[in-house]
Amino acid sequence: MLAASAQAQTSPHADATPAFKQLDSIEARVQGCVTCHGQNGQGTANGYFPRIAGKPAGYLYNQLAAFRDGTRSYPSMNYLVAYLPDPYLKEMAAHFAAQRPPFTEREAVTASAASMQRGQVLATAGDASKGIPACIACHGAKLNGMEPGIPGLAGLRTAYIAGQLTRWRVGERRAADPDCMKRIATRLSDADVAAVASWLSQQAPSAATAPEPSNLVRMPFACGSQR
Repeated sequence: MLAASAQAQTSPHADATPAFKQLDSIEARVQGCVTCHGQNGQGTANGYFPRIAGKPAGYLYNQLAAFRDGTRSYPSMNYLVAYLPDPYLKEMAAHFAAQRPPFTEREAVTASAASMQRGQVLATAGDASKGIPACIACHGAKLNGMEPGIPGLAGLRTAYIAGQLTRWRVGERRAADPDCMKRIATRLSDADVAAVASWLSQQAPSAATAPEPSNLVRMPFACGSQR
């Protein structure tokens, strides 16, 4: 019995369960995310990796699922989530949706005054002559997003916003049908993309950073991400 007891104490399996539980925490699960997006999802100062903290959990899950299923392409993200099941992705999305880290400092203005004015018009009023609705109609009056699937734009950098709009225009980024962002982005000229991206990047995040409740009546188009 003493020998058996000693063997149990020295068995490599004796500490396996506690160690596994510790490694299976949500903090451990999101280590691949925080390497690029920051410890609390605040994004990088240069904007290359965007802020994901505080965005609707439904939006974050949709993006993770898109990367996993190959409908959104970025090799490191595709690899990271390739074999993760839906419950796992939803848990990760909920984790970052609940984070509220400070925003990084705004970048310096480089756009002309005329371009900034055009960007403000597009973001706050839209352009009826081109069938372009205002950004705030869907992304929220304070640009904090809308539940369950529309992201906040506050705190994003010019290059990131312009890059995503361009990807929608050329078909490299897609969302669930009806893809309202595809419909809008294809109506933007190159100058419009630069203008609205520059203006949005300069908007100070509001103190209330939570996304707005869902408001389908206010939205100008049917949008698959809000189903």
